[in-house]
Amino acid sequence: MQRKIRVLFVNHTAKLGGGELALCALIRHLDPALIDHRVLLCEEGPLVERLRMFTEVHVEPLSGELREARKDGLSSGKIDFFKKGMELVGYVWRLSRTIKRLRVDLVHTNSLKADILGGLAARLAGTKVIWHIRDRIEVDYLPARVVSFFRQLTRWIPHAVITNSHATMETLHLIPHGDLRKERLAWKGLSRVIHDGFDFSTSSKKQAITAGAVTIGLIGRISPWKGQDVFLRAAAIVHQSFPEVRFQIIGSALFGEEEYERHIHKLCMDLQLDCCVDFLGFISNIQMEIERLDLVVHASTIGEPFGQVVIEGMAAGKAIIATRGGGIPEIVLNGETGILVAMKDSQSMANAMLTLLSHPEQRAEMGNKGFQRVVDYFRIEKTADGVSRFYQELSQSDS
Repeated sequence: MQRKIRVLFVNHTAKLGGGELALCALIRHLDPALIDHRVLLCEEGPLVERLRMFTEVHVEPLSGELREARKDGLSSGKIDFFKKGMELVGYVWRLSRTIKRLRVDLVHTNSLKADILGGLAARLAGTKVIWHIRDRIEVDYLPARVVSFFRQLTRWIPHAVITNSHATMETLHLIPHGDLRKERLAWKGLSRVIHDGFDFSTSSKKQAITAGAVTIGLIGRISPWKGQDVFLRAAAIVHQSFPEVRFQIIGSALFGEEEYERHIHKLCMDLQLDCCVDFLGFISNIQMEIERLDLVVHASTIGEPFGQVVIEGMAAGKAIIATRGGGIPEIVLNGETGILVAMKDSQSMANAMLTLLSHPEQRAEMGNKGFQRVVDYFRIEKTADGVSRFYQELSQSDS
């Protein structure tokens, strides 16, 4: 009988962000006959209780200053890493001892901070480590020095890398292109693109379009790069032709972005949209809310690493309007399962809304095709199977 692979997942935060929800879905669907898993977090929080329903959870506290450091502060001197050096060294050492004590075969890190902290600790413990990279490592998302530094670390800390899209994988520059002199710098580890998946057990049956007022929703944490401002400006254009349509912004500010949240509320008032826009805040059962919508919009202003909300909308049988960038074109087939528009272009977004509002039969057809695409390519069972197979491959390799 094949021995179970013992895996420790490491995530720096216990807040419920997109990467954390994807982690929960993955762990719940790993085959317990093949994988023996547990999770280590750097703080207490809502993720702890959610994970404890189906796995063992350990908490190794990390100071809030380091745990909550924003990506734009990593290269600006807002955190003095020289002053905090001893804390970081001590934390990695404690983490390595925990890894040894748990006697795991693999460490699977789930966030950029966890990649570095958990990766160094795994190396120190003599344990293979997988970086699961869910962010595009590119200068439109991270400071240039952080991008360069992280790409270099990717070449020597992890034994293997998983990314959530081909778009994310390409930003790592693991394989030098067109320069044979750099061939020696090419990464020698294992790498795999494994898309996140949708758990159909969390949703009701695909919803049909019903008569009555149409509701268009934007789902995601409130953040400048998520494009709530673009969505509102598009809504203002659509409202002139379809005053009965309602718009919903679902989500809240998570990582110190409350100022932008206030800006969005003010913009809504300035555009005189109070009569047709609802701010629903954070909703725990997001799939139920998506099923009440008629049209799902994704408005990110920089390339989305993957687009979990997009497959959630498609799984509910909703047509999608999404910005063209990052991993989104790997999910949405333009003109078939939705409409792709240019980023930061509220007029193009409004035009797409107007098209689908004027042609409900086209909206329904896109929703049906999108639902089938998720069934065929983006089920969580497919994700979990791909990760399990990757574990087996890494366990048997000499990387």
